[in-house]
Amino acid sequence: MSQVRTLRPLLTALHRYDKSFSTRGRGEGTLIEAPILAYLIETSSGRLLVDVGCDYQKLAEPSRGAPWYERPQCPLPRPVMSEAQRIPRYLARLGLDVGDIDAVILTHLHFDHAGGLGDFRHADVHLHERELVAAREPADAAYFDDETLPGDNFRLHAGDFSPCPGVTVTETPGHTAGHLSVLLELERGRPVVLAGDAADLIENLEQEVAPGLCYRDDPEPALRSIRKLKQLAQDAGAELWPNHDLAFFLRQKRFPESYP
Repeated sequence: MSQVRTLRPLLTALHRYDKSFSTRGRGEGTLIEAPILAYLIETSSGRLLVDVGCDYQKLAEPSRGAPWYERPQCPLPRPVMSEAQRIPRYLARLGLDVGDIDAVILTHLHFDHAGGLGDFRHADVHLHERELVAAREPADAAYFDDETLPGDNFRLHAGDFSPCPGVTVTETPGHTAGHLSVLLELERGRPVVLAGDAADLIENLEQEVAPGLCYRDDPEPALRSIRKLKQLAQDAGAELWPNHDLAFFLRQKRFPESYP
């Protein structure tokens, strides 16, 4: 029986960039606005986060962020993030604090998904072992070295895993070497698959378009992962949620509302 009671999407920042970063081989010259999301999941055995957004200090203090965002190998601009969009602020609105988070599942270690880890060093942090290897290379410029150093709280996985009943974490490599997606079976209501950056936009899913940034510049694993997610959603009768699609996000329930 599933232990998943509620799911809340958290808008942690907005990012404006060339669409070709999300859709490989198409959209160049078109700017899109993309949400940077985290997800708060309450279960009968604890609270989980899927991803933790950006490092607020790198965005709030220009000098602190300059070594990361203002470098030739990082083509993405700074996201826009307010103090109110920090995850601790969302938790406070629910009468919680960071200590109430028991575990974090990281879809991958790019700066817009793992940057906020500093607030959750007490929690178990789950990620794929291949992702840590890729971050240490680093495989691309979206890995920020100081955000990917493991601690004693890191829990590395070599394949699919389930941190609690109703939460299944599955390998979806392609965008990065150790990318993960998450199937949530809610106690009530339809299951949800959080694609992560395996699919930024509905377009990636419906038209089977690989992300613009692919590990080793190879789109084939990413395309296999998109097909895997579509099959997983079909088999589970689940909604399949892209990760950076603003129009899709605006149609969903808004914090503090939750699913179900």
